[in-house]
Amino acid sequence: MPFCLITLLVCSSIFGQKNTEQNPVVRVLTFNILHGATTKGDFNLDLLAKVIQDANPDFVALQEVDFKTNRAKKYDLVTDLGWRSKLVPLFGKAMTYDDGEYGEGVLSKYSFLSTRNIALPHSPKNEPRAALEVVTTLPSGDTVAFVGTHLDHLKDASDRIAQVKRINTVFSQNRYPTILAGDLNDVPGSMPISILEEVWASSYDSKNIAFTYPSDKPEKKIDYVMFLPKNRWRVIETKVIQDTVASDHCAYLVTLELLEDN
Repeated sequence: MPFCLITLLVCSSIFGQKNTEQNPVVRVLTFNILHGATTKGDFNLDLLAKVIQDANPDFVALQEVDFKTNRAKKYDLVTDLGWRSKLVPLFGKAMTYDDGEYGEGVLSKYSFLSTRNIALPHSPKNEPRAALEVVTTLPSGDTVAFVGTHLDHLKDASDRIAQVKRINTVFSQNRYPTILAGDLNDVPGSMPISILEEVWASSYDSKNIAFTYPSDKPEKKIDYVMFLPKNRWRVIETKVIQDTVASDHCAYLVTLELLEDN
């Protein structure tokens, strides 16, 4: 048996019986890529790209993304993964780090109408965080926004609470249906997640929560896909993709149907 065995933890849910053939369907992946390293301590972008390619996403939110740092061998990780996955890349800086930059990445099947990188609040001694947004048009002609983010990781939730409030304030004003994806570093029912869910609908099944971290033995959910307005999206399927070497996080894939505006 190969040393590197990729397994899938699948949590699928079907909500309702509506025919999706007439409405756009969007596949969204969120993946914390451990700054290009693997759990073996090496550097394997082909392995990361394979996880992405096999998921066949329309949009990808990447966290722990290095831009030309020394530890990432001076790679522009999001551009390199975009090239390998045949997706359009965008990097959003959260902070300067290791003779380069560190932040968020977005990959998309579709070109961008506009982009913006929103700095999120943080305590002076804590890591800066950001929310990276792209606006694009689906093949159906519908315009949507996609936001990738990575919230503070510390036990004290003060920064996460401030960050989710900023996210709610900024993106609740969007003109277009919006998807939020990322490593939110907190569990369902926590205060930061509950604050987000005042504005956003979550894709997970609250009665059967599929864990996403750590990848070798998932024991908690900290990776999410959310959306607004709540009446414009329907969850078709969710899947936790467990690759124990590619990253210390599982990738989380959600298939959404964009509903008509009633």
